[in-house]
Amino acid sequence: MSPRRIHFVSLGCPKNRVDSEVMLGVSDGAGYELTAAPEDADVIVVNTCGFIESAKQESIETILELSDLKQEGRCERLVVAGCLSQRYPDQLASEMPEVDHFLGSSDMLKLGPILQLDRDARGQRMLVGDPADYIFKLSDPRRLSMGSHSAYVKIAEGCSRKCSFCAIPSFRGTQRSRTVADVVGEVERLVAGGTAEINLISQDTIAYGRDLDGRPSLTDLVRALCEVDGLRWLRLFYLYPEAIDDELLSLLAADNPLRAYVDMPFQHASDDMLKRMRRGYRARRQRELVERLRTAVPDVSMRTAFIVGHPGETDDDFAQLLELVRWGRFQHVGVFRYSHEDGTHSGTMDDLVDDGTAAARYEELMATQRTISGEHLQALVGQELDVLVEGESEESELLLQGRHGGQAPEVDGAVHLTNGAAQPGDIRRALITHAGDYDLVGDLSCGAEDPKTAEQARRRLPLA
Repeated sequence: MSPRRIHFVSLGCPKNRVDSEVMLGVSDGAGYELTAAPEDADVIVVNTCGFIESAKQESIETILELSDLKQEGRCERLVVAGCLSQRYPDQLASEMPEVDHFLGSSDMLKLGPILQLDRDARGQRMLVGDPADYIFKLSDPRRLSMGSHSAYVKIAEGCSRKCSFCAIPSFRGTQRSRTVADVVGEVERLVAGGTAEINLISQDTIAYGRDLDGRPSLTDLVRALCEVDGLRWLRLFYLYPEAIDDELLSLLAADNPLRAYVDMPFQHASDDMLKRMRRGYRARRQRELVERLRTAVPDVSMRTAFIVGHPGETDDDFAQLLELVRWGRFQHVGVFRYSHEDGTHSGTMDDLVDDGTAAARYEELMATQRTISGEHLQALVGQELDVLVEGESEESELLLQGRHGGQAPEVDGAVHLTNGAAQPGDIRRALITHAGDYDLVGDLSCGAEDPKTAEQARRRLPLA
């Protein structure tokens, strides 16, 4: 008898990816075979995002598209999990009769009993529980989905902030941190399995440990992880803009696995907008943080994120945001157009920015950052950098692709590699020979490069 097959679709952020990987581990334990073809699957699982309107719409369209396979393919069960079903369980259950089971944002382990049901058994349909009931533990099953060389490690669930535009606490719960020992144990296991790079994620990473007995800090956790034998790279994501202690700055600057990379979403630059967003700080703190980081860690790479079009945003507010981006010259910037969300304080505001204005501000901010990013990358031409090799280039099967220490997975561009062979997970020295707006070309031989492959790589650089 052939094994039963399962297909996963994971939407949204890296935190969702970890949840999907837990469900992958659950399906492995149930004896299911993973298939990349949804039409070949007996069970299809969609892990949804419910953060903003565009993400919700993508989730709904994906569910409806895959539900057709219950009539056209071999799919017997369609399972919807994650933030969207946590946020709107009754509405989805009423409007999507084709979905067999709903799991919430903390219900990954409940997939196990579903997969054990007999083919003809209906089972319980609504399995959405309390979002505060779960936090990942070392003992939970997990199967990596982006290659063994790099992995996200979730150090906490939920968020206790009160940002006015964000609904996440309502469907993820308040902050719940894992213990230092549990995180270290997971990292040790991943590294023993060949993982070279660990990316620490949570909704509010700087607040790690404040809810635990003894109040261990993020610095305590990072210090312990830097001692894990065999760990090559460690990276921090989602640091709320507040004080970074001196020891963490020292760790960022030292010769250890922690990369000189900081992801710190600022969201805006105008005092009026920061107050409306309930961020709890003023624009001056942002500049002080940037200056302190760059003084202590001169080669730091910074990623930040901004929202344009929030209710009440004026031309002057946006001008202040543009000025901060020009002043800060951040290596990486994400820009999001405001999404008016029910259940948030911002969602009660009526001085909305029209879509056309928000779109124009988005384009202007992105164009400004594109120029800055290109200048940063151009300055790397002629330097030798350590590059984590990820595999074959997305641009050409004749090239390899990787990332240097200032580039995080999935969001920060790549280094396309010429002149050499390497395996995923290798960290190799490369001479940077060309730069685009977001990507680089590097020569693995660190010597004379082959003109043909170098020119091919240069011409394939994504420029937008």
